[in-house]
Amino acid sequence: MTRLDISRHVLVSTHVLLSRDDAEAVLKELGVSRDDLPKISARDPMVKYLKAKRGDVIKLIRNSPTAGQAIAYRVVV
Repeated sequence: MTRLDISRHVLVSTHVLLSRDDAEAVLKELGVSRDDLPKISARDPMVKYLKAKRGDVIKLIRNSPTAGQAIAYRVVV
């Protein structure tokens, strides 16, 4: 039985697990804390796929018809 690679599904945005240093740099650049970011559940399939832990920051890259690419950040809760 082959397993489906959910990260390659057409409806799933690109998810990137940021390192602690990269996450801190993004938070500083945006002038926010982890508490200010939107949340993503630790039970989310992509969070599990990335093996992210609570408090980690994930960068989401979405294709956008108007912006080309839209970038968003989520903190794992």
